[in-house]
Amino acid sequence: MKKNKKNILITGARGFIGKNLIEHLLSFSSSKYSLFYPYHSELDLLDCEKVQAYLKDKKIDTIVHCANTGGTRKTAYDAGRTDVTSNNLRMFFNLAHCLNSNMKLINLGTGAEYSIKNYKPKMPENYFDKYVPEDAYGFSKYICSKFAEKSSNIVSLRLFGVYGKYEDYEYKFISNSIVRNLLGLPIVISQNVLFDFSYINDLVKIIEYFIKNKPKYNTYNLVTGKPIDLITIAKNINDISLNPSKIVIKHPGLNTEYSGSNIRLLKEIGNFTFTPINRALKNLYSWYKDNINKIDKKLIYEDKYIQYCRVK
Repeated sequence: MKKNKKNILITGARGFIGKNLIEHLLSFSSSKYSLFYPYHSELDLLDCEKVQAYLKDKKIDTIVHCANTGGTRKTAYDAGRTDVTSNNLRMFFNLAHCLNSNMKLINLGTGAEYSIKNYKPKMPENYFDKYVPEDAYGFSKYICSKFAEKSSNIVSLRLFGVYGKYEDYEYKFISNSIVRNLLGLPIVISQNVLFDFSYINDLVKIIEYFIKNKPKYNTYNLVTGKPIDLITIAKNINDISLNPSKIVIKHPGLNTEYSGSNIRLLKEIGNFTFTPINRALKNLYSWYKDNINKIDKKLIYEDKYIQYCRVK
């Protein structure tokens, strides 16, 4: 009997991207996919035998690997931690180890694979491996992409900055700024910088493309190709708001741009229209306004992770 649905495992189901991806696939494509999104208590990705048994039992066709550890201001960029590289690699290779020729692994990577100390504007995919990342998170993802490049059924999608509902508003700039405005607080920028931010509603559609299609390459930058600076974003939020916030900039100058080229991506996925950031910000602002009573205001007032912002 012909199998009609793809069995898809989504790791990191409680995370920002995983949660949005599950919602998207369930809402728009429930007739095409059977989704499996176990929590850590149901599947420990660090346990190879349990991963192998789970994939076999559920007859998984496609894995979208959203789970990871480290690499954020909330972990103080992993200061004092010794398990980030090991855990990220073990999760990835426990999944990759189970692949057969009929399976596919979509791995979510990061622009940090290009080496934080050596960023340049709009880095293309062939800039990869010019440098080896020094930080644990970037290094672990770098190794995963090195492996993916030699594989026939693994693709790594390098994310730079992603924003949208369910992201961690305690420290993620766009959501944090919207919430601060809604609470009547200043929008705080450690240092202005150009980022290439991707809207989560666009991201999940692009991930679905890679679920449905076999790409030409094994690595892609998942970016809009239109970097924007933080001050402009803050001003756009003020334009949306009825009560504009004061914009506080703690350090002068411009930090190192964090952006990638999307030429390879657009050649792959075709005529894709990214949501204009002004429209996306309006959508996200409305969502936070409707959910403001669920916000832990104490976390916003404390703003304890601003101290870990990188400054040039």
